[in-house]
Amino acid sequence: MVHAHEPLMRWLRAARTCAIGLDWCIGAGAVRALVWNHLHGLPAGSHAPADVDFVYFDSADLSSASETELAARLRAAAPDAPWEVVNQARVHLWRRDDERVPPPIASLEAGIAAWPETATCVGVSLDGDDALRILCPHGLSDLFDLILRPGPALADPALFAQRLRAKRYAEKWPRLRLAAELELNPCPH
Repeated sequence: MVHAHEPLMRWLRAARTCAIGLDWCIGAGAVRALVWNHLHGLPAGSHAPADVDFVYFDSADLSSASETELAARLRAAAPDAPWEVVNQARVHLWRRDDERVPPPIASLEAGIAAWPETATCVGVSLDGDDALRILCPHGLSDLFDLILRPGPALADPALFAQRLRAKRYAEKWPRLRLAAELELNPCPH
């Protein structure tokens, strides 16, 4: 499915060229939408995400300048992608004035594991031979079974319900269902 989606392959190749030496992937909505569109029989470009999440892990450089520089290189290499670049090693710095500051993230996979829904916690990268590397800390079942389940970092049911309404997932992909444990206290789509 990924290999057949020309825009995503172009973005992955551009990312591979720009991110030499980094542990990286493209993930979240770019992957989720591709799979859910396919499972709903929709064209691959339907319900395209607002951005292409390029995430990497570099604990040696926590500067926002390095993210900005990498984003500029990605935009030059693939200007058709709405790049959103985040070093997962610096995410904890976003909330340093908050009482609930999360601890530093230890790896790229740990950063992906903290995304809002389990079906979103998926990233893909390419090796030199265009072989895919898939990071899926919560597995792929929820993604392919069309299950909406909050990730561990989004434990508040009200916040999860709010996110589902804001994202309008059920309107875009009507075969999505809530995880069984949520059906006792369903949250509105």
